[in-house]
Amino acid sequence: MKIQIIKENYFRKEDGTYNLEEALLLGGRIAGICYDKQGYDHLLEEDIEKTIKRTNRTMGSGHHSVYGHSDVILYLQDIPKILAMVLNNEHEYNTSEKSARYTPVEKKAGSIISDKEVELYNKWLEIFNKEISKRYGDVFDESKIKKLSQENARYLVTVFMDTQMIYKTSLRQLNYIASFMNRYINECDKNNPFELKLSESMKEFVSKLRELNLLDDRLLTNEKDRSLSLFSEGYDDIREVFSNIYLTKYKGSFAELAQAQRHRTINYEMRIPSDTSFYIPPIIEDDKELVKEWLKDCESLKDVYPQGMLVDVCENGTYKNFILKCKERLCSAAQLEIMQQTRATLLKYMEELKKDNHPLKDDIIKYTHGARCTFPDYKCSCLCGFSEGIKLTRKI
Repeated sequence: MKIQIIKENYFRKEDGTYNLEEALLLGGRIAGICYDKQGYDHLLEEDIEKTIKRTNRTMGSGHHSVYGHSDVILYLQDIPKILAMVLNNEHEYNTSEKSARYTPVEKKAGSIISDKEVELYNKWLEIFNKEISKRYGDVFDESKIKKLSQENARYLVTVFMDTQMIYKTSLRQLNYIASFMNRYINECDKNNPFELKLSESMKEFVSKLRELNLLDDRLLTNEKDRSLSLFSEGYDDIREVFSNIYLTKYKGSFAELAQAQRHRTINYEMRIPSDTSFYIPPIIEDDKELVKEWLKDCESLKDVYPQGMLVDVCENGTYKNFILKCKERLCSAAQLEIMQQTRATLLKYMEELKKDNHPLKDDIIKYTHGARCTFPDYKCSCLCGFSEGIKLTRKI
């Protein structure tokens, strides 16, 4: 794993490390804004010892919000996909990640991907290419078919595969995340291969942050006893709710969850169930022999946690933000699995509102007639003309 700070004016030193001392002094100055009569410019000119004293006081008291003003932009290379998902589930961030849609899977030096994964990925890349061409060759060009084939074949590749991303968050949040990771490292089940493997990645991540001078022990105290938001506690006891707020549970693949959690106004949790199962791409679901072969190949890779493995997902948020999710995901351009899941939740939401005679029952029905281009309050800027996509009946 390699991490570097890429924004020059975000307290980056010439040697590539973070100027933590200056960032903390900035927070100390900002902390004075609430009572300084002469304003921030005066704080910039105050005696350095006074600033240091205020910095130490706010650090020790837990009033850390002032250290959220210093942002850090990181280029994360060779980071496991699942670790990227852990980061992306903590909502104070911006991220731009390499897409598996556009990137073929290859085994490179030092890669965690096994030869078997590459072999099965390439095998199914050809099968998907053939099946998609057979059904949609008159709709999609070769480039689109290739992209869709790669998107489906990646279900066979481990969720620990290396990826790259640009990740931005505040200095405060980065330290908090490191403290949550330290808790996970200490409390994870050492007999659970998934948790043990993830904890090792977290150790490396936190170590790299330390090397870059991005951590301060006073921000790592975690006095509120928080933990990483991705991993569900008491999943079986969680009850579904459908009103002005909602909470629903379902099974989705790692790949689908990674797509879903980009809706930062919605909360997601997951757990790995004891009964292993896998997502079946609809393009092959009508061919019993292909389905049998697909599940056999997925099962042979279960120990590496392929991205097509189904996990238990808990999703919750507000009605308004769920409708915004529909305006993003009910589209022929969206990943098929998340489109189908969003549609399933939408229909379930509608039925529950009807059952309770909830006032929103008359509003939600407006969004149940097809893709987002059929919504009365959405205007599509790029009409696809793809009938199955508009009707939400596509197989790919």
